[in-house]
Amino acid sequence: MIAETGLATIFAVAAGLMGGVVLLAGLAGGAHVTATTTAAMCDDATTRSVPAELCEQFPDVTTVERLAGPERGLVAMQAALLMRGIPYSWGGGGPNGPSFGIEHGAHTRGFDCSGLAEYAWAKAGARIGGHTSPQWNAGARVPRSQIRPGDLIFFARDPARPATIHHVGIAIDTTRMVHAPSTGSTVRIDPWAGDPYREREFIGAVRPTV
Repeated sequence: MIAETGLATIFAVAAGLMGGVVLLAGLAGGAHVTATTTAAMCDDATTRSVPAELCEQFPDVTTVERLAGPERGLVAMQAALLMRGIPYSWGGGGPNGPSFGIEHGAHTRGFDCSGLAEYAWAKAGARIGGHTSPQWNAGARVPRSQIRPGDLIFFARDPARPATIHHVGIAIDTTRMVHAPSTGSTVRIDPWAGDPYREREFIGAVRPTV
């Protein structure tokens, strides 16, 4: 696991959070989102549970319909961060949260990469599909220099061929993402910019259309 250098105290693992304060709760099939106040999550430096540099950006709202485009991306990012620590499960996860997967993920309740992305954006009011193929076509392409929180970052075995996309993460900023990496791992934050493997397979970023 790559060290998360430069981050302040991040979200505690989701298992602990689920028993306490819940950041986002889907209503009416994911169409609405409730949120704790930014103050509750950010104000006390000793108990802060989000990256310090992101606290000022978080929207403080009661329903997702009131949000502008950039704020919806922040909601998606928050939803993904809340799942930090949930196990990877091949074929697992969807708009309602973690689930048992298929094949070697059949006995693990969690997320694969596209399941996490689908969940995160469902909380922001967008249906992007449960696999990387529809997710790649779920919005507008975003230049690398303009990536912002919540954008989907895609990786392919051959960056010239979208059909070879095999991984997706949710952007925190232009260098880091929250994602479900692979079997045996958990949802976590990793840098992707500057990582030789990720750089070699980076194919582009998409901002889902709501």
